Amino acid sequence: MTSNEIRKKFLQFFKEREHTVVPSSSLVPDDPSVLLTTAGMQQFKPYYSELDPTTTVHPLISKPVGKNAASVQKCFRTSDIDEVGDESHLTFFEMLGNFSFGGYFKKEAIKYGYDFITGKDWMNLPIEYVTVFDPSKVPDDDWRKGVPFDEESYEIWKEIGLPEEKIKRDGVDVFWGPTGNEGPCGPTTEIYIKTPDGKAVEIWNIVFNEFYRGSDMKLTPLKTPGVDTGMGLERLVMVSGKSLSIFETDLFVPLIQVLELNDIKNKLNQKTKRIMADHARGIAFLIGDGVRPSNKESGYVLRRLIRRFVVNEYLFEGAEPYFEKLLHVIVENYGEFYQELNYDLIYTVFNEERIKFLKTVEKGLRELGALESLDASLAFKLFESFGLPYEVIKELGGEKAEKLTREDFEEEFKRHQEISRAGAEKKFGGHGLILDTGELKAGNEEELKKVTRLHTTTHLMHKALREVLGDSVHQMGSDITPERTRFDFSFDRKLTDEEIKRVENKVNEIIKADYDVKFEEMPKSEAEKTGALHFFKAKYPDRVKVYYVTPKGKGIPEAWSKEFCGGPHVTHTSLIGHFKIIKEEGVASGVRRIRAAVE
Repeated sequence: MTSNEIRKKFLQFFKEREHTVVPSSSLVPDDPSVLLTTAGMQQFKPYYSELDPTTTVHPLISKPVGKNAASVQKCFRTSDIDEVGDESHLTFFEMLGNFSFGGYFKKEAIKYGYDFITGKDWMNLPIEYVTVFDPSKVPDDDWRKGVPFDEESYEIWKEIGLPEEKIKRDGVDVFWGPTGNEGPCGPTTEIYIKTPDGKAVEIWNIVFNEFYRGSDMKLTPLKTPGVDTGMGLERLVMVSGKSLSIFETDLFVPLIQVLELNDIKNKLNQKTKRIMADHARGIAFLIGDGVRPSNKESGYVLRRLIRRFVVNEYLFEGAEPYFEKLLHVIVENYGEFYQELNYDLIYTVFNEERIKFLKTVEKGLRELGALESLDASLAFKLFESFGLPYEVIKELGGEKAEKLTREDFEEEFKRHQEISRAGAEKKFGGHGLILDTGELKAGNEEELKKVTRLHTTTHLMHKALREVLGDSVHQMGSDITPERTRFDFSFDRKLTDEEIKRVENKVNEIIKADYDVKFEEMPKSEAEKTGALHFFKAKYPDRVKVYYVTPKGKGIPEAWSKEFCGGPHVTHTSLIGHFKIIKEEGVASGVRRIRAAVE
């Protein structure tokens, strides 16, 4: 079966079993907890906890979904960008899924999975083995340890006729946690199929949402248990066609053939061809869903894909550009199912970014070519002067870049940040600093008191900005002196006077309420589970401090604000004084800056 036939068969199977077929939602989700859509369940997430699927109109079908649904969902995983090129990692992929919001549970879900995979009229594939949740396989300090063995799923597989030796017990990997700090969760059962080389690959994960995990990490049974499944189309096409790799399926072979046919100088190795095929799909679908190249969030992901593609395209040394040729194939292969793929629009957006980037590449590469050797220091200078990212320097540096590592490059980046801060000491009359964390600077005890008040204020402002503007606001940097706090954050427009006033009022409200400011030191993994804000790309020690602002006598679960932080802070908010925003301005694309003071 072709990939298109498998999509249709999957939806037909569940439509015949009274599931509402729902189109794929956008790669840009409404869910603020994720940057891009990573799973089929994201558009259905509210039905597991807050919305009634039998009465709430779904915007994509203009009617209620009902208790059972099925979809083929476009997905994108940014975490896999650097891994693309091996046998299995992708950025863009499609997920087949069936979902139930109180319509059915384990018995029916397992039976559907078995019938679709093994049925002669459907996939007609033998199951190698399945997994079920067993808490004895879970580490003693894991929050899943107290969940009982999923005996029900075990017995259902036996009743269907699967031999006991094919029902394997597993731990952490077969208990699905919630997206974010809290939400529906539960045990899963996975279906594995053998590939021609004898490897068993997971193709379908069936999740049983039967608990709700609160912010205190406690599990309570859901009133209405639900089913959430996900099966990667690329893997299913691979095992169906008895291929050894997803890149040997009809989803990729036409793209690889275009590259091979036009690789005039025979420069492309297997990894490069896979990267270009993957990135071309990702670029097309991101642009098709309205993403545009930028330096923030999903726009940055798109820009990174385009630049990496252009770098590899550049290696053809004068051959025709290849994105256009790949895009024709993508639109032809996917256009029937995803009508949002507009060739002219996608090509125009891509080409505008390519032209801008090539100007930078030309200048930077001339400098790179003139270098006799290349270390992290010189690589950073290329980045600082010409905007050449690490990936470009590494891929085009040839033998000179063999010993260059991302870790060394990032260390050099941090070192230059520290050097740029050194001049700030002059702000304090030339005397020695008794506090210099990079973010906070104070020259004496009096100044220390002021920056401490402003530091706590910065935490309050961060939280207030997220309340007023939304959870897309994230800290991009800060600098605190005795005179003011300077706070940079992600946001794509100027704040209105009303929004500024609302932020001020919220901060002053918490100051007046005289909340406690406390901290707890704990393992980093536990700190993350509290929902405390932190820089996701930053490197933290194994144990961290979580500072939280909470009503008198309350703890972290009731806290209004909580962040990873090393201090110092005031002990209660009334010590801060009156908060006032002095100026709000833009400092870069998608980044705003606030200067504020306390009286």
